[in-house]
Amino acid sequence: MKKPEQTAPSTLLTVSDLQRTLDLLLAMPAPPSVMIWGPPGVGKSSAVQALAERHGIGLVDLRLGQLAPTDLRGLPVPDHEARSATWYPPAFLPRTGRGILFLDELNLAPPVMQGIAQQLVLDRRVGDYVVPDGWVVWAAGNRKEDRAAVYEMPAPVANRFVHFEVAAAIDSFRAWAADRGFNELLLAFLLFRPELLHKPDAQAPAWPSPRSWDMADRLLAAGIPVAAAVGQAAAGEFAAFRKLCERLPDVDAVLDGKGGSIAFPQEASHRYATIMALAMRPRDARTMRAAARWVGANAGAEWCRLFALTAWDRARRNGTVGVVADAFVKEEKLRPYLNAHAA
Repeated sequence: MKKPEQTAPSTLLTVSDLQRTLDLLLAMPAPPSVMIWGPPGVGKSSAVQALAERHGIGLVDLRLGQLAPTDLRGLPVPDHEARSATWYPPAFLPRTGRGILFLDELNLAPPVMQGIAQQLVLDRRVGDYVVPDGWVVWAAGNRKEDRAAVYEMPAPVANRFVHFEVAAAIDSFRAWAADRGFNELLLAFLLFRPELLHKPDAQAPAWPSPRSWDMADRLLAAGIPVAAAVGQAAAGEFAAFRKLCERLPDVDAVLDGKGGSIAFPQEASHRYATIMALAMRPRDARTMRAAARWVGANAGAEWCRLFALTAWDRARRNGTVGVVADAFVKEEKLRPYLNAHAA
């Protein structure tokens, strides 16, 4: 019988916090083994993948719940002369270089697989396979409150990890989504309704999470209803939000430098949509300066902050940080965010 997983004894982080922490750990001479806890879809696996890409190192992502013991331990090959057997490890395990051996969904794996994983974590070997010196063994799993069909993690294994718990946070997601070039209206909706960023529903196959909103963004670009990714309830709210935003200020006129007579909207949903459009649409230095000038002249401090942070995250993706810095330095309300970024 499956035992409920213990509550994770961990440090609570956003995905952005986790990425910064993993960067620091990876820079250590001998990085410790890491266990990342969190609900499904919050971004645990993608944080590790992004880390490997940033550092240009290898990543072997093993979903232990989908493997059989021989898939990881390898196959015994008899040596008839020595009257013994040698284990031939699977080809997907790393042999050279530097990277992360990532045991994803660790506590979804049955005890026999966790026993093999224990050898990798404790002894850095399984059968005749030895983890290369340049590789770290990290893992991720769900908590008992996530209603996942998890097994209890053996205490000797748990004690060999440092533990971090990841929570969905809208500001962290906003930074990631802006960097990815997310649909501006979809991102504005989530800023308007942050409680829908992660809202599990045990009764429905599709429900809102950072992972499913990422899928929804791709569905939206393809003209496919987002309900298939985030469920009917969240999709219905997004449709109503889009309807509300049909009467937005003329963003193109603002970007063209003709926004002098255009007022900042009063409706909160319109404000989010307007700020996201102005932060993510500028194509060059001229349109970014026009957007910054209009926001600085018309929006309050909280909206200036949202505009500034989103514009920075978007600029990092596009390689236009210098353009944004030049626009901000001319606007008193936006200059503090230039200084914070430079620091």
